[in-house]
Amino acid sequence: MSAVPKPGLLTRLAYGFGGVAFGAKDNAFAYFLLLFYSQVLGLNAQLVALALGIALVIDAILDPIVGYWSDNFSSKLGRRHPMMYAAAIPVTIAFYFVWNPPAGLTDGQLWLYLLALTVTVRVCITFYEIPSYALGAELTDDYDARTSLMGLRSFFTWIGGVTLAVIALRYFLVPTPEVPNGYFNIPGYGTYGLLAAGMIFLSILVCTAGTHNRIKYLRQPPPQRKQTVRSIFGEIFESLADRSFMALFLATLFGFVAGGLSAALNHYLNGFFWEFTTEQVSVLTLSIYLSAPMSLIIAPLAGKLWGKRNAAIGLGAIAFTVAPAPYFLRLAGLMPPNGDPALFNIMLFIIIFDVALIIAVQILTASMVADLVEQSELKTGRRSEGIFFASITFIRKVTAAMGVFIASMVLELAKFPEGAQPGSVPDEAVRTLGAIYAPVMLGVWTLMITSLFFYRISRQQHVENLRLLAERREAAAASGAP
Repeated sequence: MSAVPKPGLLTRLAYGFGGVAFGAKDNAFAYFLLLFYSQVLGLNAQLVALALGIALVIDAILDPIVGYWSDNFSSKLGRRHPMMYAAAIPVTIAFYFVWNPPAGLTDGQLWLYLLALTVTVRVCITFYEIPSYALGAELTDDYDARTSLMGLRSFFTWIGGVTLAVIALRYFLVPTPEVPNGYFNIPGYGTYGLLAAGMIFLSILVCTAGTHNRIKYLRQPPPQRKQTVRSIFGEIFESLADRSFMALFLATLFGFVAGGLSAALNHYLNGFFWEFTTEQVSVLTLSIYLSAPMSLIIAPLAGKLWGKRNAAIGLGAIAFTVAPAPYFLRLAGLMPPNGDPALFNIMLFIIIFDVALIIAVQILTASMVADLVEQSELKTGRRSEGIFFASITFIRKVTAAMGVFIASMVLELAKFPEGAQPGSVPDEAVRTLGAIYAPVMLGVWTLMITSLFFYRISRQQHVENLRLLAERREAAAASGAP
């Protein structure tokens, strides 16, 4: 039986809505930032990439430190909430100014401006995201409730980022008499920055204030003790030295590599392999509004029926088989020709269904991370939610460039011409692109699914962990131990 009262609906929604902040930041940095500073403002693309890379490295190094700090921070507001409150205003201001640089800067000044602000945004969002993400493991220790809670978080993360991107493209980055191409509408980026910054602030505030009433139920940090750098990192590695954690770590690594590869080649596949129009691609993007709600039903139901690990493996096997199937079918001559309305309808249906399953797998694996906490506490005597969730965000960041690198290799092997327009690329290059992409994706996803087989915490094991911890706490209380 759960030792922590289940949070009410408003608390769960507040926690879930907290995902909008990360979704807004991540979508903006992934899809608009390089374009804005290189193509629109004229800064060398390699310099922009260097600034973003430096910021990413600093952020990734900081993750385990912030995770450890949030596990051991002591205050009247608990371990997590002080950091979450503190991050709200700095990240909001910094994010706004990323999209509103002052006029008249030299290239060197603009590069330093970009570097300083992207580092600030990433560091501040880390001080919010890791403690708030880890909070999910403390709000409830119920096996199934955690899946539903992580589902809400994932739902708002996806919907928040996509919604802001759609608003930007439809209402802000639009052509004007002076600027015929909407992507070069500089004031539009400024308005987008204002709206996204406002949503980031609102998301952080709602999540932090909306879970404030749960502080009294949250775990206390360990007693204050003298620490050295060596002992701190020793505790971090001790917490992470777990077979089930390593299984999730590897699964996450392969999953993000696959996601990065898919995102990097998205334009090439939709525009050249399938020859969809930009309007059709926008419809495919909007399909997330169907996929995300579906995942909220699929993940908890599958987790309850089969257990989280088996559900993630089963749903992942379906999703990662269906996704490359159209490419194999096209190469075998079994798909409608490009331009046929039936082709678009088939791909739309597949994408809606497949993305729903992929999000469901992400929800289940996040919930599996939360279940590591009690097993680690039995072993080490410490609550390490922050460390576990920081490790997942760490791997997400360090693998961000791997997908892009593999994508560049795929394009090179396919001898894909630079600067070509859809319809003008040799058929052989297009077919080779699909012939390499599909098996590579299938292979990476297979490695992800295989990794999950080594995760060992079942529903029964989780219940047993809670029972043993309850006995330990009762014994400690009886003896007067801290």
